[in-house]
Amino acid sequence: MSLLLAALIALAAVSPAPPVRLDPVAADTLRRNIERDRAEAREWLRSKPTSYLATVQRRDFDGRTTLTVGRDTDNDVRLDDPEIQPHHLRVTVVGDSFHVEAVDDAAEFNAQDADAREATVAPSTIEIGRFKLRLSHQRYPAIIVFDAQSPRFKEYKGLKYFPVDFRYRYELPLTPIPRPDTVIIMSTRGNPRRAVRIGWFDFLVGRTRCRLEATRLLEPGVGEKDFGIFFRDATTGKETYPVGRYVDAEPLPGGRFILDFNLAYNPACAVSDHYNCPIPPRENRLKVAIRAGEMNSHYH
Repeated sequence: MSLLLAALIALAAVSPAPPVRLDPVAADTLRRNIERDRAEAREWLRSKPTSYLATVQRRDFDGRTTLTVGRDTDNDVRLDDPEIQPHHLRVTVVGDSFHVEAVDDAAEFNAQDADAREATVAPSTIEIGRFKLRLSHQRYPAIIVFDAQSPRFKEYKGLKYFPVDFRYRYELPLTPIPRPDTVIIMSTRGNPRRAVRIGWFDFLVGRTRCRLEATRLLEPGVGEKDFGIFFRDATTGKETYPVGRYVDAEPLPGGRFILDFNLAYNPACAVSDHYNCPIPPRENRLKVAIRAGEMNSHYH
């Protein structure tokens, strides 16, 4: 028997995890924490300067090396505000980082809580005036502009969630892929994004056995232990966002994880068109309904 066949048989033999059993006190405490986090998410979206509703502009580099930012109309990213200099910044992609230079004499920017006129930074956020500029890489570099006075804040209508239900909370192992391989994850802006398959989580929804694949995007800023679970289920496009949802696995001692679908959330593109969000792969399309976590709040 080949090693690959043996590994496949071993994977098929993994017992799917049932939902966790929580005593009433632990369940009540966890429910309150989840409801608190949901209230904080609503407040963040409603008014915070990093809210998805604060995004007002995106400019992709589209194969170019440098973009300019400033008040004049000849800039690639125009910010029509008196606090912004006519030619404020020059932003250049340098490998996995960005080199930022102030252009006009009075121009400067804030990076990592320090004012500067020149710096090389990892994918991150810098500030000029009231604006935050997210320097996004993802192998498809872009500048995303956040405005603390964004008119989209007027469109706020809250966030919707399923009631907390611990039948969708699991403690389980990650079954590693014997030979991790590279796959392509498509995104909402049509960009193919490279990722490596890490392994699978096997669990039960009711009596139905389910499996979700965990992947790690091969992009600047993504750590070796950072992986994502992008999924669709029978609620997708009906009760939940049509692209799909994401859920994070919380590591526990001993190589196990907490996978709680009460914490499932929508990608940023559910609220704003200025993001480039991974689309769940075909392998992560569940036939069962996961009625837990975030619902579709219909911002589009």
